Order: sequence, then structure tokens, then C-alpha cells
Amino acid sequence: MLAGLPRGARPGRETDATPRMTNKPEILASRVIARSRLFEIQEVDLRFANGTEVQFEKLTNRGFGAVLVVPMPGPREVLLVREYGAGVDRYELSLPKGRVERDEDPLAAANRELQEEVGYGAGRLECLTGLTVAPGYLGHVTQIVLARDLYPSSLPGDEPEPPEVVAWSLDDLPALLARVDCTEARTFAALYIVRDLLSTETEG
Repeated sequence: MLAGLPRGARPGRETDATPRMTNKPEILASRVIARSRLFEIQEVDLRFANGTEVQFEKLTNRGFGAVLVVPMPGPREVLLVREYGAGVDRYELSLPKGRVERDEDPLAAANRELQEEVGYGAGRLECLTGLTVAPGYLGHVTQIVLARDLYPSSLPGDEPEPPEVVAWSLDDLPALLARVDCTEARTFAALYIVRDLLSTETEG
């Protein structure tokens, strides 16, 4: 075993020849133990391939998913919003985001949220990837959407107060990471994904 690696860990990148855990645990039983307007807590009994039986709790989203938008008014500039985060009880700087409504396409949801929170629509929208936050117990997936070719357009939103819009350069992400009021992991993941994507486009 290599020093610094836990037993069973494999260094480096996986290849097609690398053994993988392909058999998911068997779900023996599942029941709802709590429910709110937005979330549902499920208790799940599982049996793993080696015979071990355990009980997990997971938080599932009762909606239709969510989007987080990276709006770019310029080639290296993004728009952030500052709004109150009840979970941490402070104002946080992050990318605009919101839930997908029933029968709504994620790109349409992203454009709607952009108009509600930032006051812009987008002529070009691209879904980049889906991100989870804590996959061990949280089933929520957020679609990351890049929005370009912005134009002024506003829609009424459901925020209790209008978010403050802040422009930030993609070339200054370390300074953003150092701020005490910008801590959301999804925002930083999305910004670095977009920065790398733009670098690839420039090189191409």
C-alpha cells in the first residue's frame, strides 16, 4: 500500500482496465420520515454486495431540479448577486440561481432566473454540467448554465428584496475566493469550469 493512501485507494487516473464497484446496493425498504414544503427526508435500508446491511437517511428535492447561471456581459466578466442566505444568516455573493418549474426546460429556467435576479436575458445559453453538493445524503442536482450575448430584460421575481448585482473578472477568482462573503462551493466550481472552457475556446 502506498504511503498516504487509505487501504483500497488507487492513485492516479482510472482507466478502462481499473476495477470498479458496478453493483449498486440493493434497496430493501424506503420510507419517508419527514417532509417540508421543499424537502423530503427518506430512510433507506440497503444491502451491499458483500452482505453488509445498513440504514441511510437522505434528503431529496421535492421539485424539478435547479439551475445556477454564469452570466457573461463581456469576454472575461461575470455578474454575481448579493442576497441574504438564511442557512448562514448573512449576505452572500454568489451566482444567480433558482429552481426549475414543472414542465420547464432548464435553459428556459436559467433565462428566467437571469431576468428575475440580474435584469438581463441571454441570447446564447449552454448547459455545461450537473453538480451535486453532498451526494452521500443530498439528492439535489444543480445544472450549471453559461449565459452569453446578454441584453437588458427584467421579470418580476420571488425574492423578498432585489439582489445587488456585482460584476467580477474571471481573471481575479483568487480574490473572490478570499472574501468572507463568498463561500458557496457551486459558485466557485462553476466559475472555474467556465474559466477553463474559455481558455480552451481561445486556444482552439
